[in-house]
Amino acid sequence: MLPKLESLLTNAGLAETLVPLASRAIAFLLLLLASFIAYYLVKRVLLRVVGSFVKRTPWTWDDKILESKVFAWSANLVPALLVYLLAPAALEGFEQAIGVVRGAARIYLIIMAVLTLDSLINAGLLIYNGFPISREVPLKIFAQVAKIILYLIGVIVIFSALLGKSPTVLLGSMGVLASVLMLVFKDSILGFVAGLQLSGNKMLSKGDWIEMPKYGADGNVIDVALTTVKVRNWDNTITTVPTYALISDSFKNWRGMSESGGRRIKRSILVDMSTIRLATPEMLERFSKIQHIAEYIAEKKKALAEWNLEKGFSGDDTVNSRRLTNVGTFRAYIEAYLKHHPRISQDLTLLVRQLQPAEHGLPIEIYCFSSDKNWINYEAIQSDIFDHILAVAPEFDLRIFQNPSGADFRELK
Repeated sequence: MLPKLESLLTNAGLAETLVPLASRAIAFLLLLLASFIAYYLVKRVLLRVVGSFVKRTPWTWDDKILESKVFAWSANLVPALLVYLLAPAALEGFEQAIGVVRGAARIYLIIMAVLTLDSLINAGLLIYNGFPISREVPLKIFAQVAKIILYLIGVIVIFSALLGKSPTVLLGSMGVLASVLMLVFKDSILGFVAGLQLSGNKMLSKGDWIEMPKYGADGNVIDVALTTVKVRNWDNTITTVPTYALISDSFKNWRGMSESGGRRIKRSILVDMSTIRLATPEMLERFSKIQHIAEYIAEKKKALAEWNLEKGFSGDDTVNSRRLTNVGTFRAYIEAYLKHHPRISQDLTLLVRQLQPAEHGLPIEIYCFSSDKNWINYEAIQSDIFDHILAVAPEFDLRIFQNPSGADFRELK
């Protein structure tokens, strides 16, 4: 091509000394024009064809590649590749200009290659996140580490191209730089190590409900990244927790509750101990009319009567004979009530027990599991249960303890 251009310029009357320079300038401009045309054809025509083909396929992984702009970034390689390959022919004889042009094209190619690989990593992460296992083993941390390594390699290769030295020479002289990088990327390194432990031990996954009071976190994990874990709290605020803090500090993960058959209810009521007494025949007659414990009362009355008869004790002997108490019957009622409750799991632990008596009365603890794990429904179920228990306590001649209030003192007057 150059001889023809030189011949045309000479015939046009251009000075002989300017012909070599002008011909190469024109050839280089034509090369740039060809590169632009190639870029336009790839970007506007070929990518549209590829995009329409991808959208028609039954697979989803190729849609993720298209969405991550892998093809778009790779199209940027075409013009630089043409310039790099054809620059020696267009600028023949001008070695210094060839070196500058090819050097610039090489750096551009490296940058575009890094960006293409970056988008390819994004595509791989999107494809992986489409599988159920991604909730248990998130790979975003590893993707971010791969990007850091990719960009470091890209910077090293660019510097080696600018300095005209092999990348291995630069890598060999990076001993001091490595120490600096350790300080600069301290959080990233700690986050990566923490991510390995979190993923390897399945301690944390996207979507888990965690509590970490030290950082004000109480909600669902929405993102697990290299240096931070984002938690959407129940008030819709976002808390950012350092990834390595999940290893160095303690946190509560409610995943076990979510995966189990129910959500635990563990709460106590305080019974005024001055109202605890032995059940009289009149009380037992009244208790036997309560549906949930009618059978219990009948069985207990029979068993206690047989025992007292065997030992020779009369029912009036309050010390030696065995008799039911109102608080024991109350516990039996609560347990029966929970066993008949449609929204309490019968497959998990269910018990009603006494705790250590204290200055505030006798604690009766309810320990069971709601079959509905939704927070709103769970709170409603728990509230309804204790509404009922507090309301029926007087039916057993029991009083719930509470500290005296102003109203109590006014009644005394």
